[in-house]
Amino acid sequence: MAQAVVPAMQCQVGVGAKAAVRARPAGAGGRVWGTVRRTARAAASGFKVMAASTGSTGVVPRLEQLLNMDTKPYTDKIIAEYIWVGGSGIDLRSKSRTISKPVEHPSELPKWNYDGSSTGQAPGDDSEVILYPQAIFKDPFRGGNHILVMCDTYTPAGEPIPTNKRHRAAQIFSDPKVVEQVPWFGIEQEYTLLQKDVNWPLGWPVGGYPGPQGPYYCAVGADKSFGRDILDAHYKACLYAGINISGTNGEVMPGQWEYQVGPSVGIEAGDHIWISRYILERITEQAGVVLTLDPKPIQGDWNGAGCHTNYSTKSMREDGGFEVIKKAILNLSLRHDLHISAYGEGNERRLTGLHETASIDTFSWGVANRGCSIRVGRDTEANGKGYLEDRRPASNMDPYIVTGLLAETTILWEPTLEAEALAAQRLALKM
Repeated sequence: MAQAVVPAMQCQVGVGAKAAVRARPAGAGGRVWGTVRRTARAAASGFKVMAASTGSTGVVPRLEQLLNMDTKPYTDKIIAEYIWVGGSGIDLRSKSRTISKPVEHPSELPKWNYDGSSTGQAPGDDSEVILYPQAIFKDPFRGGNHILVMCDTYTPAGEPIPTNKRHRAAQIFSDPKVVEQVPWFGIEQEYTLLQKDVNWPLGWPVGGYPGPQGPYYCAVGADKSFGRDILDAHYKACLYAGINISGTNGEVMPGQWEYQVGPSVGIEAGDHIWISRYILERITEQAGVVLTLDPKPIQGDWNGAGCHTNYSTKSMREDGGFEVIKKAILNLSLRHDLHISAYGEGNERRLTGLHETASIDTFSWGVANRGCSIRVGRDTEANGKGYLEDRRPASNMDPYIVTGLLAETTILWEPTLEAEALAAQRLALKM
């Protein structure tokens, strides 16, 4: 059995109970190297997730003491896990290095490199890709002063490589017009948990289907909720890491879950989503469960998985902001094809006009309408200010692309007056 162990909580997923191993509490004693014993001080390292299943992960239970060891009493050195987006544009890669002392800002960290030919990001005869540290988070797996480092990727000459989408987003968010508008993002990341050896949703009978959708959304109970301990372990790990996670819920399809990150300002939104995905990948790895961000993991009468992006600017949040929101919707309609092309692979399988989606081919908007491309909440309409929700992004979208495009289209890009008038008429937008 695989376990994810957090304070006052035990996660058990998948196989028979005979394989279960109970983790020692973080502050418990026990021999480590010779006469060195762990003390209650180790509890300060906080959140811990560990694997206790030799069958699924190869971790020997005795190694638990070493995995949970607090190194702070013995050395000032820390472990920095450098994380970057791989060659597919959705996979995450990472490797570790020792840093001589704790750091507070990414500028204190050295650049590093890796073999880009092994990640699909460089040719074999010129394979070096350079990692630039960009954001730091506390490491919920190692605890202590150890850190997770979000990096972006460059050639040795300092040019961003094609899969580095953070670079362009940072340019957009540093534009004075965008800075003035203080763009806020709240991103709803949906995901699906799969049984490891069969790639079939967690809780579903192998080769079969559960009952139809309806009982599973925000549900409780062993026959309706599958994988909640992973959700909760991830929630706590994100809070520990410093990610601005704001909530979670079970989704419409069984085995599917959602968490929300935000409100986050500018480039921070992308950094927080990518690190939250990394943490989720690590937790599911240790639990022996497969994470998929496929936007339509199961064909048929089942909901897909999206990454709805809530967005506002300073002008939208102020009195009279609803008019600014309508102008933003107009601009988004005129660049619908551009946004769709950048909103995730396989999204055409999800945006069918069914299962709380709009058709991928048609732009639409509405108040409280989850079947539209852009939804405006009742509170925003009533208050005359607020935010909009872009419901088009797929669960596997790149948050740097989506947030950057939203800011660019609604703040920096201006359509012609003729195009604007035609779009307003088509969308029945009274400006």
